Amino acid sequence: MSDNRQSLSDLASLTANAPAPAVAAETVAADAPIAPVQPSAPLRAQEIDSLGRAYATGRRKDAVARVWVKPGTGKITVNGRDQEVYFARPTLRLVINQPFGVTEREGQYDVIATVKGGGLSGQAGAVKHGIAQALSKYEPALRSAVKAEGFLTRDSRAVERKKYGKAKARRSFQFSKR
Repeated sequence: MSDNRQSLSDLASLTANAPAPAVAAETVAADAPIAPVQPSAPLRAQEIDSLGRAYATGRRKDAVARVWVKPGTGKITVNGRDQEVYFARPTLRLVINQPFGVTEREGQYDVIATVKGGGLSGQAGAVKHGIAQALSKYEPALRSAVKAEGFLTRDSRAVERKKYGKAKARRSFQFSKR
């Protein structure tokens, strides 16, 4: 059975000795320029307003963030205040900057955001969602990288409502034997 096996070099010599396929002269002109292969164009068009900004809305829990992204020095302004002032905890600032880290665009875009509702954690998640959406609108080529990290998907987890006969959503009142 080992006699039937051929090595790769034997196969390569077969293809080198094979006759070239006959091509009609009408189909290929010798002096016709060959069109360069274009890179795959993004499926979506760039969405920019008259001021050169991309706009998106981000949501998380009860917070809603309106976010504008434009090329700049990396300054992030939330409700008219700098991000260090508005989001004092470093973890919240880390959450906001995640889309820039994934796309390797730290310090290249200015962000202006207005946030309403919810607490600071929900607002930081809403701003992150808005930044990711706006980045993908400004640079459609970044959409796949941001989407792979799950930043374009709205995090739908929210606080469960309180039920009657319960202390909280599921917590029962303290049991008293007597």
